[in-house]
Amino acid sequence: MAATESQLPTDPKYDQYDFPTTAPEAQPGHPGHTSPEQDAKVHQLRAELEKLGQTERLDTLTLLRFLRARKFDVEAAKAMFTNSEKWRKEFGTDDLAANFEYPEKEKVFEYYPQYYHKTDKDGRPVYIEKLGKIDLNKMYEITTADRMLKNLVSEYEKLADPRLPACSRKAGKLLETCCTIMDLKGVGITSIPSVYGYVKQASDISQNHYPERLGKLYLINAPWGFSSAFSAVKSFLDPVTVSKIHVLGSGYKKELLAQVPEENLPVEFGGTCACPNGCHLSDMGPWQESEWTRPPKWAAKAADKAADKEGAEPVVQNEDPGYEKKDAEGQEGVQTAA
Repeated sequence: MAATESQLPTDPKYDQYDFPTTAPEAQPGHPGHTSPEQDAKVHQLRAELEKLGQTERLDTLTLLRFLRARKFDVEAAKAMFTNSEKWRKEFGTDDLAANFEYPEKEKVFEYYPQYYHKTDKDGRPVYIEKLGKIDLNKMYEITTADRMLKNLVSEYEKLADPRLPACSRKAGKLLETCCTIMDLKGVGITSIPSVYGYVKQASDISQNHYPERLGKLYLINAPWGFSSAFSAVKSFLDPVTVSKIHVLGSGYKKELLAQVPEENLPVEFGGTCACPNGCHLSDMGPWQESEWTRPPKWAAKAADKAADKEGAEPVVQNEDPGYEKKDAEGQEGVQTAA
């Protein structure tokens, strides 16, 4: 049966939304555009996860994302969800957004800028990476791969809340995805092996634990031969995914500005935005505007945990015991965590 626009069928036990819940485009399986069969699969998936003892993240929007990622195959979505919950527990994900500190961020960004910055013309957060500047050897003098991944996960958690809800409120429509810009300038064949391990880990985290977050992907300054290579692998990718990817050379400005307002795009990419201290460190967007942002749910959970511990013997918190600072020269040091 074809999907039609309707109100999102919600479960009062898990669904407490204070932002729009209807997707702007009438795509089958998206909130507000589901069929009765798809709604039934949401209920089925939730019931089966409850039988397994799952109690967190069973809201309708989350379950729909996992179901879409597995073509509404309930068993496959259930396996994906349970594997993700296992990973979250092992990785300590629930505490990262509230407690993870990344004081070396500015230094790391000298070699690998990756940041959220304002919104595109659809109201989605814009995420930017400059892959050509990656120098893992120099970065590992500043931080560790583990801390880089923890920062990545912390930012994914903040994308889910408060970034996307704030953008949805401002746009007046449900926004669940990002507009991603990956600058390939400077990327060469010789640099690929050194960064492959980290990039693969980061990609696996994105695909396996944060599904359905890609809205559009612009690969700019693509080197010679990249487009041909990408065309060769298109047949192995989902057509929906392929439609989101735009491979552009050095003449990307016109197409990129058709998606991202000039005033929201950093100057280095052809826009006019020049945030004080740099766009890459500003984290500007609706999630910083009091009219649209709300305290994230993970902050409330962290406060509840702190309240539960009140009166207990104080403990020294260190989210990453493998990270230390050298006191000889005041430089940030690294000791790989066990």
